[in-house]
Amino acid sequence: MPTIIEKNIVVIGAGLTGLTTSFYLKKNNADFIVIEQNSKVGGVIQTEKHNGYLIETGPNTGIVGHPEVTELFEELGNNCEIDLPGKEVNKRFILKNSKWEPLPSGLWQGITTPLFTFGDKLRILGEPFRKRGTNPNETLAQLVLRRMGKSFLDYAIDPFIMGVYSGDPARLVTRHALPKLYSLEQTYGSFIGGAIKKGFKKKTPREMKATRKVFSVKGGLSELINALYTMAGKENFILSANNLSVQYVNGKYVSTFLNSDGTDIIVKSNKLITTTGAFALKNILSFIDKEKLSPITNLPYANVVEVVLGFDNYDGFKPEGFGGLIPFVENRDVLGVLFMSTLFQKRTPDNCTLFTMFIGGVRKSNLFERTEAELKNIVEAEFMQLMKPSVFNPNLFKLFWHKNAIPQYGIESEERFKTIEMLKKEYSGLIIGGNLKDGIGMADRIKQGKNLAINCY
Repeated sequence: MPTIIEKNIVVIGAGLTGLTTSFYLKKNNADFIVIEQNSKVGGVIQTEKHNGYLIETGPNTGIVGHPEVTELFEELGNNCEIDLPGKEVNKRFILKNSKWEPLPSGLWQGITTPLFTFGDKLRILGEPFRKRGTNPNETLAQLVLRRMGKSFLDYAIDPFIMGVYSGDPARLVTRHALPKLYSLEQTYGSFIGGAIKKGFKKKTPREMKATRKVFSVKGGLSELINALYTMAGKENFILSANNLSVQYVNGKYVSTFLNSDGTDIIVKSNKLITTTGAFALKNILSFIDKEKLSPITNLPYANVVEVVLGFDNYDGFKPEGFGGLIPFVENRDVLGVLFMSTLFQKRTPDNCTLFTMFIGGVRKSNLFERTEAELKNIVEAEFMQLMKPSVFNPNLFKLFWHKNAIPQYGIESEERFKTIEMLKKEYSGLIIGGNLKDGIGMADRIKQGKNLAINCY
């Protein structure tokens, strides 16, 4: 006989979104349960220790882009401590002609940098005087070409998009992928003028909590995951739930799955919150016709291989600052390099150096299918050319494959969002969350997770 559980709310997925949702449900004394198909919580956010190195096997950093991030750490208290890098984090590099060039951080550097052509530098000076766009589905590439010029697209925006989305600015729609940038032009008519005007705008105390600083967690991002898991109540989680499927019966959601010991579990609930990837929903939400669900489940993703390299004796390009981004026009086989040992303290043994590299993405998707041996050869060749050490002798070399790593907010996004809202109206108590909407960064996931919990009441 199956075990039958009755709850008011079921949360599917225990990644950062689901954990944040659960944390706030617990704070509100909600009657809920979390169902997770993996054997541990956190999704791709995991921290490991190897040979004295503290490494992230998924995301390495976040941005304090919303007040909800600061508020979450305040509420977690001593259970989890935010880790902020020093001022050197603002120093970033862009590869041009196989040489690392500093990314301009001000108008004067923007004028003198070799990254942009003389003509585009003049265009940048004239950017505040151009008309705002009128196409709501304008891609990021179209917007930047219209306002700033091709070299700015190639050596500023494109590498940024490679680092964030592992994507293609010609396929990402600005108002969905970078809504704040889109709003800047639409509200103020200019990026530069808008940034200046926003700088003079007085912020509320809560708005000031969104510092835009890079962050991690002392001890690694798993400390955040563990704190949320513990404070949400481990007893409220069921892990290793296999063959999960949900039906909608007489106004209730009936979630069925096999427990880790092979027993059948049935959970009946009034409300259902999903926080999984879009690709998983066709099997989970089995009560919805697959064709009706397809605008959501057809969301394209970037596949990425993460590479972690640790060196006892490193003598190459000095890893100062955040890291280096690589424009697609440079035709390299890596997307970028993070200088992890200069970003955060106590991540390596004494006098050792730690790097994280990324391979694949939308425009180099074939590299994701390469064998481990092939990838290691690619990494060695690229690292020697990019960082120029005398020898390639890492004492730590780890590869992590992330399939369906990063959703791509392209032209199809509008239909996806409309479908989510339509299903919400059609099925009372159904809330579809996750990185298929509201942004892909950790700050976006935290903000959405809190809102999902609030929207249950």
